[in-house]
Amino acid sequence: MNTNELNDPKDQNLENIEGTIVSSNAGNHDVADSVNDLVDVNADKPMSITDEAYDEEPNDEELKPLEMDDEHVDFDEEDEEEAEIDEEDDEPHVDYSNLSKDELVQTLKDLINNRPVQKIRQKVESLKSIFYRKHKAEVEKLRKEFVDAGGDLEQFSLPEDNAEVQFKELLKQYRAKRAQYNNQLEEQKQHNLEQKQQIIEKIKDLVNSTEPVGKIYQEFRDLQKQFLEVGPVPQASLNDLWNNYHHHVQAFYDFVKISKELRDLDFKKNLEAKIKLCEQAEELLLEPSVVVAFKKLQKLHEQWREVGPVPRENQNEIWERFKEATTKINKKHQEHFESIKEQQKKNLEAKAELCEKAEELAAQNPKSVKEWNKLSKELIELQKLWKTIGFATKKENNKVFERFRSACDTFFNKKRDFFKDIRDVQVNNLQLKTELCLQAEALKESTDWKKTTEDLINLQKRWKQIGPVPRKNSDEIWKRFRAACDYFFEQKSKHFASVDNSYEENLKAKEALIAEVEAFEFGEDMEQNLNALKEFQRRWTEIGFVPIKVKDDVQKRFRSAIKKHFDKLNAQEGKNKVVRFQAKLEEAKANPRAMSKLRQDRERMFNRMRQLENDLTVWENNIGFFAKTKNAEAMIEEVKRKIERAKEEIAELSEKIKLIDKLEQ
Repeated sequence: MNTNELNDPKDQNLENIEGTIVSSNAGNHDVADSVNDLVDVNADKPMSITDEAYDEEPNDEELKPLEMDDEHVDFDEEDEEEAEIDEEDDEPHVDYSNLSKDELVQTLKDLINNRPVQKIRQKVESLKSIFYRKHKAEVEKLRKEFVDAGGDLEQFSLPEDNAEVQFKELLKQYRAKRAQYNNQLEEQKQHNLEQKQQIIEKIKDLVNSTEPVGKIYQEFRDLQKQFLEVGPVPQASLNDLWNNYHHHVQAFYDFVKISKELRDLDFKKNLEAKIKLCEQAEELLLEPSVVVAFKKLQKLHEQWREVGPVPRENQNEIWERFKEATTKINKKHQEHFESIKEQQKKNLEAKAELCEKAEELAAQNPKSVKEWNKLSKELIELQKLWKTIGFATKKENNKVFERFRSACDTFFNKKRDFFKDIRDVQVNNLQLKTELCLQAEALKESTDWKKTTEDLINLQKRWKQIGPVPRKNSDEIWKRFRAACDYFFEQKSKHFASVDNSYEENLKAKEALIAEVEAFEFGEDMEQNLNALKEFQRRWTEIGFVPIKVKDDVQKRFRSAIKKHFDKLNAQEGKNKVVRFQAKLEEAKANPRAMSKLRQDRERMFNRMRQLENDLTVWENNIGFFAKTKNAEAMIEEVKRKIERAKEEIAELSEKIKLIDKLEQ
């Protein structure tokens, strides 16, 4: 491989530069050594026509960028065999990212069948990267749809992808063609080597020719031209070949004793050519890309090697000039890749820190949706930050990415399991709310305004008590329930809008009833007093609506007047707890909130009554036990008192429960 065939490294993702202009063993170093390490072998003596120094060719190792991409780190494809560097493609760059997978397959097929294999590598790599990026996206989509549909992730299997099968087969054909091309290239290099060796033998035989000097010299020139026109040779034979060539060229000059004028003219042309090469090398010091400068420098060294000798007095000067520019370029090249290595080291440290944070998040076990969402946002921020960090060292980049991805996978797998349980609950909630919708829709045409209003309010309360439903059903089920409720209340509003003219009469009736309640005087019979208060409440309830602006004030006045009488009744009853409780119930009839609290009190009373009944059983059993012990009389009396009190409390609680049940009926 010729060094002028080297491709430009992409971006700044170079981990190791294995191809240098130093020697075939340069691949053992991280960065290319200075050309000085080579050329100094002749720096201790003046250069002659035969011993002028030439730089070694670079080895065959291709300057490669790091191919590691976080988004494709798990892409498992066969590594391509090490190939010769491709020739430059004279066609413009093509963007394949908008093609479908089938179109990518056809494009790859067309390239392999219609284009030289040595000119399509970049396009093939681009097609391969885009194809598998799309393929991976499809796989992830299928996996997500499978899991969302309730499937077990471990049971997920990929369907056969015909496009991928064709694509892999085409890549196999491409590799076979590349291998064939490389074999042919190596055979051609070996053939070129044999040709150049034959030309050297012909130059060597010129010293034995008896032809005139002019004819011999012309033949010598033709042989030199043929030598330079023959193509590249195997790298391992390059230095020996050139050394042998220059040795016999010098031997020819010595043999024919060409005239000094002709020789000086030839030397002068060579000097001019080398001065131009020096100028080109010095211009490379201004090249912004050290990698581009390094590549171009290698080509200049090849050209330097091909130029013949210069006048002896200029040999050291011109070589030192060329060597100085080479040294500076190599130094910049080395510093450039050392800085890349240092940055990659810092990137590795930064990524390791993100791994630790991601692992901390993955180790947590939130118990609520809010906590999961909070931690998810934190992890997503870590992922965004990860993408802003460049590559780590080639050796560690895959490992640190796998570590980070493993932490992310652990976190989101745990989150998925959590939300799977949540979804089961939400599906059940959806069923419950659907049943409420059916009940509301069955009530919406009712004209029993009071009862239906209470029923719908109760349904709304139950709706609030039921938890969330799946997000995709949330709006739909809520709109359905609300539509049924809204329809009823709109019909109710229309109905009562027609009776607004009766509100004033109702107001007068309620104000008259309030005055009657305030003027009421208790009699001797407490039962009659209680019945009178109950009658007031019944009459109040039967009176219709009043204007909304005075509703609260009128209601407050009535409750205040009734409460005063019930307080008086309670004071008279004193110790009669049941009657006082009954009065409390009568007062609560006009207050929906109080009724709700009474239901809770009933539950509490019922539980208390059951507890007392259990205690009675225990105490009665204990009396028989105490009778068999000494000094048990005091204990027995105390237990008997407890039993009596418990029976009284049970009777009281039972009566209160009956009163509550009667009131609700």
